[in-house]
Amino acid sequence: MSDTAIDLISLGVTLVGLVISWGVYRRRGAASGMRGAALSLVPLAAAMTGVTEFFVDLAFSPVKWAGVGVAGLAVLLYLTSGAMLSRRAGGDGGKAVAGGRSAAGGAGEPKAAGRGARPKGQVGGAQPSGDPELAEIEKILRDRGIS
Repeated sequence: MSDTAIDLISLGVTLVGLVISWGVYRRRGAASGMRGAALSLVPLAAAMTGVTEFFVDLAFSPVKWAGVGVAGLAVLLYLTSGAMLSRRAGGDGGKAVAGGRSAAGGAGEPKAAGRGARPKGQVGGAQPSGDPELAEIEKILRDRGIS
């Protein structure tokens, strides 16, 4: 697409957006109208800075799409390798016995997920916080039986 066509389309979208923003201003107030005006100016700013031309070239170029695919593959490989490294550094090296029992032996009881052993139905263990709002929330949760 030519630069003139991109500029005219961006200007048209901006003008339509500003007209809609004026209506929003009249109906919902200044804050909503200003937000709409700000969003309406984005297409014109993108055209003036050349960002729109980049995206138009990207949309119609198979070579650039291939580059996006290669970048995606690189990100996928990086994230996968990070997950593999974090599993290796997990401590037990994947030698834990099924059922949550420790590989070293021990008492042979299954581990509770981050909680101490408590009788069923007993609520507690949370230390009261210094924040009065959090204390109130904790009290409401205790009253409803949620720990």
